Amino acid sequence: MKVVILAGGYGTRISEESHLKPKPMIEIGEKPILWHIMKEYSYYGFDEFIVCCGYKQHLIKEWFADYYLYNCDVTFDFTKDDRMEVHSSFAEPWKVTLVDTGLNTMTGGRVKRIQKYVGNEPFMLTYGDGVSDINIKELLRFHQGHGKMITLTAVNVEQRFGVLDINDLGEINSFREKSISDGSRINAGYMVCQPEIFNYIAGDNTVFEREPLEAAAKMGELMAYRHNGYWQCMDTKREKEKLDDLWNTGMAPWKKWE
Repeated sequence: MKVVILAGGYGTRISEESHLKPKPMIEIGEKPILWHIMKEYSYYGFDEFIVCCGYKQHLIKEWFADYYLYNCDVTFDFTKDDRMEVHSSFAEPWKVTLVDTGLNTMTGGRVKRIQKYVGNEPFMLTYGDGVSDINIKELLRFHQGHGKMITLTAVNVEQRFGVLDINDLGEINSFREKSISDGSRINAGYMVCQPEIFNYIAGDNTVFEREPLEAAAKMGELMAYRHNGYWQCMDTKREKEKLDDLWNTGMAPWKKWE
């Protein structure tokens, strides 16, 4: 199953660094947070990614173009037709498709633009600025078990992003944007989508968290996977520093791989 990662928006400007590169390329430890998210999925056996690029998308493409060389032993032989011989590689077994989904495209529009790379099959979808210790295989089993169009991961944190009204069966009865009025669970990304969701995205100006998710909720086709473990987005400098501290002290909850 392919994993689609939204990495094209301007995002919040959390530091001077974020004026120079897309937020998904801001490093936690010595690797972009995008790499950390991909490592999470890869740990559970999901190694094919489609990255929705936009703002400063060339920096994402350059990083991946160089990543393979940085992680292999190589001989450059300029005496024999400038040949390059790769001796061994330590890079992950990933297939990564980097798509320029536009500079000003909304989240739904970005998803619509990568439809041809997904095809007529289910796919995973998440944001490029948050990490979690979610069990992605359990998330997928939950999605396959209920047979609805979309599953999103619901967490209970102080921030308010997309507030969910969830009944005892796990059905989402309503989806609304930011609120400070209650302690409801919020949309943390880590979604699983059936390809039918593309029918509810009109074009570049569609915000995925509005029309498509709101329509799915009204039809009873939006389900919540309740995650009570760790999840953290990176919207502020303080949050970035918190993630850095966890990684540098070997305490990062999202790191399941060796």
